Amino acid sequence: MPNFNELFNNYLQSSKLKKNPSGLYEPIIYLLNLGGKRIRPMLTLMAIDVFGCDIERGLPSALSIELFHNFTLAHDDIMDDAPLRRGQKTVHEKWSVNTGILSGDAMLVKAYQSLEAYPDELFTKLAKLLSKTAIEVCEGQQYDVDFETKKETSIEDYLKMIKLKTAVLLGCALKMGAYISEVSENEAQKIYDFGVMLGMAFQIQDDYLDAFGDPKNFGKQLGGDIIENKKTILYHKVLLLGSSDQIIQLQNLFETNKKISKEDKILAVKELFKETGAAEASQNLLHYYTKEAFNILDSLEINLEKKQQLIDFANQLMQRKV
Repeated sequence: MPNFNELFNNYLQSSKLKKNPSGLYEPIIYLLNLGGKRIRPMLTLMAIDVFGCDIERGLPSALSIELFHNFTLAHDDIMDDAPLRRGQKTVHEKWSVNTGILSGDAMLVKAYQSLEAYPDELFTKLAKLLSKTAIEVCEGQQYDVDFETKKETSIEDYLKMIKLKTAVLLGCALKMGAYISEVSENEAQKIYDFGVMLGMAFQIQDDYLDAFGDPKNFGKQLGGDIIENKKTILYHKVLLLGSSDQIIQLQNLFETNKKISKEDKILAVKELFKETGAAEASQNLLHYYTKEAFNILDSLEINLEKKQQLIDFANQLMQRKV
């Protein structure tokens, strides 16, 4: 199996970003060089590989999806006032909020410029897919912001939010690979749907790790979602599984004006996640979406060896500890 990560990182390093004005481009290079798992560009390249196309043809689109993803991270970190990204200072902490906004904007434009490497017809197809996905990600982010202050949210609301905020981008990454490989729209849609189900599982695991990950390896502030009053899958599972006293306790802890230290709030909320069975229930839901992803994958018209590549990648993603 090709080393997709190495292929992409080599291409990224060879893609010479402008250096001036340094105030605009240094933060972009800094954020991109922080690394991360490169999940989305790897999915684009994997899709091209499983459909039997030349992997190198997918490198500009893989860069596009990674630039877009990092644009969202730069802006998300500002909105969340997050101090860390991948274990290092966030762009707005290292430079300024204005720099984070402007450099993020530039990454969004660069994402579209990267797609200009393709012929006009394919460029149009890829750009339309990215635009559709981009507005969905913005909608998901707005739902996420709304949930922080909204008193009543349902698990259905939450699942809709993570589909838009996270899952559709994984689907987009795979569908870009399908379009570049010139497969049928039916097959392109199937691999998109596989990506969305995988993205649902990925975000549920991310929610879980935010509370229960290893702080040495997580790369972000542990308990950040709790501090920000984010109503993740764990929160909603407490509402479903907890006693009335436990639910009231959780809701009181999530009141923004509650006078309690961040550390005490995180400990108290995590205890409720465990006591009510919410932590275990979230893992069960993760397995459900992973299974759904594999059911879709099973219907794809690709050989078993290629399917196994995607299965192995998905399993690694779901079993991650960071």
